[in-house]
Amino acid sequence: MAGITYESAQAQLQEYLAAEAAILHGQAFSRAGKSLTMADLATVQAGIKTWNQRCQELAPADEITTAPLRRMRVMEVIPR
Repeated sequence: MAGITYESAQAQLQEYLAAEAAILHGQAFSRAGKSLTMADLATVQAGIKTWNQRCQELAPADEITTAPLRRMRVMEVIPR
């Protein structure tokens, strides 16, 4: 992802989180001349998901605190 740094991804994520909080509190949120309302909540939440994923992809190794948990599948059980 050329041109996107971890810091810029974090800044975008924070803006989307602020927009979501404002919308959930019944307020409108304006960004770059566009006003977002409750009807735009799904769009804002999709942006949060996108920027959160980008932050995790770009995070330095020492800042990653939680890795996705993998499900283990039991293939065979041998009673003793």
